[in-house]
Amino acid sequence: MVVIRRSLWTLVGALLLYFLLKPVPIEPAPWTPTPNAGLTGPYAPNSLLTLADSILVPGNGPEDLTLGPDGRIYTGLVDGRIVRIDRTTGAVDSVAGTGGRPLGLRFDREGRLVVADARRGLLLIDSAGTVRVLAESAGGARFNFTDAVDIAPDGIIWFSDASARWDVSTGGLFDFWESRPTGRLLRFDPATGQTTVALDSIDFANGVAIGPGGAWLLLNETMAGRIHRYWISGPHAGTSEIFVDSLPGMPDNIGYDGRGTFWVGLYAPRTPATTRIRALPPFVRKMIYRIPERLRLSKADAHGMVIGIDTLGRVRYNLQDPTGRFHATTGGVSVGDALYVSTLIRDVVARVRLPEGR
Repeated sequence: MVVIRRSLWTLVGALLLYFLLKPVPIEPAPWTPTPNAGLTGPYAPNSLLTLADSILVPGNGPEDLTLGPDGRIYTGLVDGRIVRIDRTTGAVDSVAGTGGRPLGLRFDREGRLVVADARRGLLLIDSAGTVRVLAESAGGARFNFTDAVDIAPDGIIWFSDASARWDVSTGGLFDFWESRPTGRLLRFDPATGQTTVALDSIDFANGVAIGPGGAWLLLNETMAGRIHRYWISGPHAGTSEIFVDSLPGMPDNIGYDGRGTFWVGLYAPRTPATTRIRALPPFVRKMIYRIPERLRLSKADAHGMVIGIDTLGRVRYNLQDPTGRFHATTGGVSVGDALYVSTLIRDVVARVRLPEGR
C-alpha cells in the first residue's frame, strides 16, 4: 500500500511539473473581453449562405476575392497561385504564382494586381504574370504576416501586417492564445517607394477597405471582434475610432462595393468558450496549452457568416450557414445580384443570390 501511495504521489508530482514547467511557444498576456452581441438582433441566425452554389478552385484557401478589370473574380491559393474565375462558365485558370501565400489582393489603376502575400510582403503582378516586391518592411521591422490590402483613389496602397510575433504558419492561433496585440496598418506610396506605419498594437490586424471618396478606411481587428475607422484626410486625418463593435464573430476580410456596402467575412463565431479561455490568467492559459492538442480547444466552430454594413456601420445584410457546409468564411465581393464568398481552408468559392437588404 505504501509503495502504491508513493507511486501515485510521484505521478502527481510529475504531472504537476509537466503542466507548470513544460516549455511552450506562447507567452500569454492579460486580456479583458471585448463586447459580443452574439447571434441576436441584426445578427440573428439564418440559413441564407447554406443555399450558395460552389465554384471549385484548384487548391485550398481562396482567402480573398477581387473583381478584375476583365470582369472575372481573382483569388490566391495556399500553394501561391493566383487564379481567376469566369463568372459565366465557372472556368478557372491560373495567372501567376507568388512563391508565397497570397492573401489580400486588389487591382490598381493600371490594371496591375497588388497582393498582400503573408510570406513575401507587398507584391505587384503585371499582366504578363511577372511578380515584383514593393515592400518588405516598415519602421525598422520586416512584415511578418502581410494580410490585406486596398488602394485609395490617389494611388496610395493601404495594407495590414497581422502580427509582429507569429507568421502565417500558425494561422493566428498563437495570437489568440497570447493576446499580445502587435498588428499594424501600413501605408505604401508608389511614387516614393516609402512605407510608413499608420497604426500599431492592433489585436490581429486584418481586412482593409477604403471608404467612399478615399477620406477614410476600415480596418478589421480580428481577435477583438471589431472594426476601426482610420481617417486618411480631413480634420481627423491620422486618427482612428471604433466603427463597429460587439461583432458576433471574428472579422477577417472587408471590401467596399462602391454602392454603399462593406462586405465583412466572419471567420468563426466568438463563442463563450473561446472568450473564457482567452480571458484566463496568463499562467493558466500556458497550463491549458500544455494539454495535448487533441484534448483541448483548437478549432473554431464550423459556422459560416458574411455581413454587409453601410457607411454608418449599420448591418444591412446577414448571411449565415449554421450547417458548416461553407465555413471559415473570410470575405465577399458582390457583382450585380450575386455575392461571391471566400474561405480560408476549403477549395471552393461560394456564390449566392443577394437577399433584399434592410
